[in-house]
Amino acid sequence: MRRKDRLNPELKRKREERKEKYRDYMGGRRKPGEKAKDVKGTAKKYFSLLLPYKKAMTIVVLSGAVGAATSIIGPKLLGQVVDAIQAEVEQKLMGFDIDLKRILILMLMLLAVYGTTSILNFVQHFTMAGVTQKIVYSLREQINLKLSVLPLKFFDKNSKGDILSKVVNDIDNISNSFQHSIIQILTSFVTAVGMFAGMLHISWRLTLITLAILPPSLLLALFITRYSRKLFKSQWNRTGELNGHIEEMFTGHNIVKVFGREQDAKDEFEDINNQLADLSRRAQFISGLVGPMFDFFGYLAFIMICVFGGMFVVGGRMSLGGITSFYTYALLFIQPIVSLGNITNKMQSSLACAERVFGLLEEEEESPDDNTNFIEQAQGSVRFDDVDFSYSLDEPLIENMNINVKPGQLIAIVGPTGGGKTTLVNLLMRFYEVDAGTISVDGIDIRTMPRSNLRSIFGMVLQDTWLFKGTIRENIAYGKEGATQEEILAAANAARVTHFIQTLPEGFDTVLEEDGANISQGQRQLLTIARAILADPAILILDEATSSVDTRTELLIQQAMKSLMKGRTNFVIAHRLSTIREADKILVINHGQIIEQGKHEELLAEKGFYAELYNSQFGFYDSVANGY
Repeated sequence: MRRKDRLNPELKRKREERKEKYRDYMGGRRKPGEKAKDVKGTAKKYFSLLLPYKKAMTIVVLSGAVGAATSIIGPKLLGQVVDAIQAEVEQKLMGFDIDLKRILILMLMLLAVYGTTSILNFVQHFTMAGVTQKIVYSLREQINLKLSVLPLKFFDKNSKGDILSKVVNDIDNISNSFQHSIIQILTSFVTAVGMFAGMLHISWRLTLITLAILPPSLLLALFITRYSRKLFKSQWNRTGELNGHIEEMFTGHNIVKVFGREQDAKDEFEDINNQLADLSRRAQFISGLVGPMFDFFGYLAFIMICVFGGMFVVGGRMSLGGITSFYTYALLFIQPIVSLGNITNKMQSSLACAERVFGLLEEEEESPDDNTNFIEQAQGSVRFDDVDFSYSLDEPLIENMNINVKPGQLIAIVGPTGGGKTTLVNLLMRFYEVDAGTISVDGIDIRTMPRSNLRSIFGMVLQDTWLFKGTIRENIAYGKEGATQEEILAAANAARVTHFIQTLPEGFDTVLEEDGANISQGQRQLLTIARAILADPAILILDEATSSVDTRTELLIQQAMKSLMKGRTNFVIAHRLSTIREADKILVINHGQIIEQGKHEELLAEKGFYAELYNSQFGFYDSVANGY
């Protein structure tokens, strides 16, 4: 069986989509509706990052300019040394004594010139290194702040691996470009201007001959860079996709192994990696043509300088020292142009990364906070009045939803997968904004409250646990800033987790691995419940919080929850209907609509959707109990 035939249909579909995008990049085609890249806009933003560091950049520019100016003197002195040596040789042939004093003075002056240039280069690189690190620091700070204000829909649509690639890989590439390419650009420009002036001073005719190489080389460079820019953008997009795949496969490696999908994962990785390697090779090859091309035209210029310069020397229009100085000037004039061609590779790659980073920084943020109202001590009443919501405009999910929850009530939310249960909670927490209607807490529209104030009212325990690398004490204390040891211990006792912690060698000081990988799923759930208990919220949201613990532990937690829930409003999203029999009100949600509501017994008596859902879970067990 061929490798591609082992891929399941979904992986095949993804592969074909990647191949189509890949062919678009290779063939220069655009996807339908895709806009042209704003290269000028990206370059403007890219170089505007230097504006806050005007003083440092002034030092960089001045040191480069002075260094270039001193380097201009070098070839002139070198020509004088050659002429001086030639004159002394002629004096020797005529029988006169040789005076090396002038030659020695010129050599010392030459040494001083190049020594000064080296010192100025050091100052330039040292200053630019400081500017680069400040820019990188600022970019990472901006991205960190940006990620904290982006809506939940952004993270739903973008893989964590691609976001991580922008924060790490793309910014590192920008850093390398600023550190090396910017200095090369500045130095090359100033040097080229200075050397051009030196060439013009010696011979305008040879200068025109040398300049003849520029038009064809620049036109070819422009053509190459336009094509390579697309390849670099595609390369870094594919890098983000590869990081996303690795992150996905690593976090779910147990599932991959359980279902025997190792080969599929390897095939998909190989597919993305092959395309990335090919794109990278093409991008580097195409952009790498610029350097050799400039080298070729540079060699042509040197040949013409040698031929015509030799003719001028023979004709008495120039001295041997003059042609030596001009040749050195021409070498130093063409060298920065060649350098500019070589760094085009890095600059195109860096601009592609900058476009991705700026794109992230320009993502639409959450709507600004309205600080009209602030709740000091929440009572816990919640109302949904004619609420409409949809993830996409053409597919409405929730329409005309009305809920009235009194303080201290236990509200259970049940229904089939995809019915809108978790969406309801996301709206309540303002992770998403409603399309129409209002949601209010204690009679206050939540859109008129700061999000930080609103979310401080809630405590959440999700089905998917989240723990960070740190001690158990630190993970529990995350629920309340400045929590005391007594409060942490009380929360652990209430969650029935103290015994498990004390069995560990380091107790509360046991260090958890990332996401609590060194303890069981049930134990992780217990710790997140303890964290929520410590937070002491006015409104508690439990999204199948006991789904990962055994039956005995579940009963213990439910006992602890009963005391915790007193005096609080509680929303429980439940799939195991045995956990919600005592709820004050059960909301049955399907297709974004509340189709039934009431107490457990009332809904069973109606023999509707809830009764059917309940019997589907417990009918089998009842049949077994009755001796089926």
